[in-house]
Amino acid sequence: MKLGLQIPDFTWPNGPAKLGSELAGVARAADEAGFEYLGVMDHFFQIPAVGPVENDMLEAYTTLGYLAAHTERAKLLTVITGVIYRQPGVLAKAVTTLDVLSGGRAVLGIGAGWNEEESRGLGFPFPPTKERFEMLEEALRYVLRMWSDDDGPFEGDYIHAERLMNVPQALSKPHPPIMVGGSGEKKTLRFVAKYGDACNIFNGPDLERKLDVLRQHCAAEGRDYDDITKTVYHILDVGSNGEKADELKTELRRLAGLGVDAAIGVVPGMPDLKLLDIFAKDIIPEAAGY
Repeated sequence: MKLGLQIPDFTWPNGPAKLGSELAGVARAADEAGFEYLGVMDHFFQIPAVGPVENDMLEAYTTLGYLAAHTERAKLLTVITGVIYRQPGVLAKAVTTLDVLSGGRAVLGIGAGWNEEESRGLGFPFPPTKERFEMLEEALRYVLRMWSDDDGPFEGDYIHAERLMNVPQALSKPHPPIMVGGSGEKKTLRFVAKYGDACNIFNGPDLERKLDVLRQHCAAEGRDYDDITKTVYHILDVGSNGEKADELKTELRRLAGLGVDAAIGVVPGMPDLKLLDIFAKDIIPEAAGY
């Protein structure tokens, strides 16, 4: 079982003036602790589940580039980019750049998007759900083409491109892994099976059924279910002094038993580095054996 640290909140006690240095410290500590993934949300306003909408929020890909410079091994990703936020060519170029500059550590996390408030607030189009899923499937086809040897034109319902040139190409082969986020059984999990390398599903009571549905989609698409990296979003709470560590390890052991490969989520209490030290000494070494 692998773990991933997502940093969704940048309203830290010392404010924006200290945020850069503190964020670099958290990234280094997480990397050294053995976290497999280091991620951020792709939002422009804070989301209600984390804090007030006016709280500090950094742009995702600028932040990931900064994190790349302060880490050596962790894979870098958003959990999850909404397809409506960037044209697929810009998104593929951003992830390619991250992959090249990080030495092959980029992952594309992508989904249909949901936050209408920030889209309306900043003037992004926010199409209906059906259209967003159509855009997501087209974007998946687009980025796979952009990461291939074929730099010819691309014709879709939403994108008309004359030349998908991408130089330099990504270091990751055959391309940066694609994580499709969400748990929709008819479309999202089918997209995982058809186009993705990984899923990201919330750790809820229906998780086992969602994995079974993914297995069915893989069979229908001719994909090996075992080739898909199964990740779940789970709050990695060890308590302020490690008092919840055993509880977390029990849950990670349960997830591993379901076939989950990695749990990705926030560690409450950031930027307190002693919490990451608990993961380094206690949680991650034990979870590696699950």
